[in-house]
Amino acid sequence: MTTAFLGGIAWFQVLAALSSVVLGMAATRITYTELLESRRDAAADRAAQAQAYRELTDQRTDEHTAFATAMRSRVNQQEHALGELESALSAAQKRAAEAMLKYNAETRRAELAESDGRATAARLAEAEERAAESQMRVAELEQEVEALRAEVVAWQAEPHRMRA
Repeated sequence: MTTAFLGGIAWFQVLAALSSVVLGMAATRITYTELLESRRDAAADRAAQAQAYRELTDQRTDEHTAFATAMRSRVNQQEHALGELESALSAAQKRAAEAMLKYNAETRRAELAESDGRATAARLAEAEERAAESQMRVAELEQEVEALRAEVVAWQAEPHRMRA
């Protein structure tokens, strides 16, 4: 019995060794399958994460493009407004310069007119003075003429007295 028992043990040991090898292979296969599955899951997670980042990047790119377009539009509007303001300022400066030239010309003309007025007033005063002097001289001459007429009348009335 001992040999049969030992012979049964050997078969038992072989069976145990074989079963442990088979179970080890099964465990290895299960571990390998789980490892592959976890790697596939991790790859799927990375792919999903990459897709999410790609979508986020696309969204940010679209937002950036919209922002850049909006800013470009605002810059263009500001430049247009600035151009209009510069044109208006230039036109206003031109009008101011023209108005200043007209003002200076009118000022010169007024000064000349005032100067001419003063000169005319001075000539008028001189003319009035000469006229007054002339009127006085005419009055004096009329008095002399009257005196001479009186003398002539007196001389004609008494011609013989004066002749002698």
